[in-house]
Amino acid sequence: MKKPMLWMLTPVVIFLAVIGFVKFQQIQTAIAQGQSFQPPPEAVTTMVAEVEDWPAILASVGTAAPVQGVTLSADLPGVVHRIAFESGQRVVAGMTLVELDTRQERAQLASAEAQRDLAQTDFARAETLLEQKLISQSEFDQAQARFKQANAAVAEIEALIARKTIRAPFAGRSGIRMVNLGQYVQGGDPIVPLQSEAPIYVDFSVPQREAARLRSGAVVHALGDTGVIATGRVSAVNPVVDEATRNVRVRATFGNRNGRLKPGAYTSVQVELGARTPTVAVPSSSIHYAPYGNSVFIVDSLDTEDGRRYLGVRQQFVRLGAARGDLVAVLSGVEAGDEVVTSGVFKLRPAAAVQVNNEVQPSSSLDPKTTDS
Repeated sequence: MKKPMLWMLTPVVIFLAVIGFVKFQQIQTAIAQGQSFQPPPEAVTTMVAEVEDWPAILASVGTAAPVQGVTLSADLPGVVHRIAFESGQRVVAGMTLVELDTRQERAQLASAEAQRDLAQTDFARAETLLEQKLISQSEFDQAQARFKQANAAVAEIEALIARKTIRAPFAGRSGIRMVNLGQYVQGGDPIVPLQSEAPIYVDFSVPQREAARLRSGAVVHALGDTGVIATGRVSAVNPVVDEATRNVRVRATFGNRNGRLKPGAYTSVQVELGARTPTVAVPSSSIHYAPYGNSVFIVDSLDTEDGRRYLGVRQQFVRLGAARGDLVAVLSGVEAGDEVVTSGVFKLRPAAAVQVNNEVQPSSSLDPKTTDS
């Protein structure tokens, strides 16, 4: 009974052993092929790092503020009789904007002028009588005082009428008016905001350690989406350091003849500090940003395990400085003459094989311009 069973199992065991041996050989062959497999080279663009003279620039964010800006208000209560401007209109200094109803004051002015004319006549008559010694000095003095009082009363009513005419105290652009024709306004009620736009201030803050490098008259550039939109100069540096932020407040003055800077708007600014610094710069697209450290890939001739040479990349950690346009300053990690990968960084790994194709290069301008797409 046992022998027939043994004869039946022997071929099965032999068959399984043969199959297992074949599969083992296949797996070993696959492992050997995998170890010797070289992925195809990645297509990248590169540039040779060079030393450039960058002007020392201090960057910050500021707020535009008008040299003169007020919200005009009614000085006295009254009814709006005339509106002589449109919202958003450019106005000149002294231009009449709003007039309040002054009919009552003008009637009072006519009465006061009549009293003044009578007092003037009495005063002239008193001068003649005093020369003829027909009146005393006391009577002449009383006539003179009445004439001065009448003049003062006329001037008072004229000033009252003038205070009911709201004029532009300086040239600028009016805002949205806050009153309507026929509306009764109280003294102090707002009429319209008025802002001067040229020149204009931009106030910004810099760290106290940088304040010593600033000087009055230093060139300041205001930046927008299209690059530099205005150029001005430092006009004042606050001598007091803010205790909360340890920053120093700086004011720059811009001509702003094109009106690109608007009061109250935020704008990025760059202050030229004068000195120029030799800098190794690379395009921002070449930086591999990571929490454990920023790096670049440098193209170099590498060796495989079997001694064959190939074109590959090595990962180099870098310390970055300021950015200007499309470029970033590299303080350490990249030397002049290194061939740095500028695009395709995201698909690389250390020692990866690469194929350089520089027919199309990413932008690398210090002053990039936006394109109309």
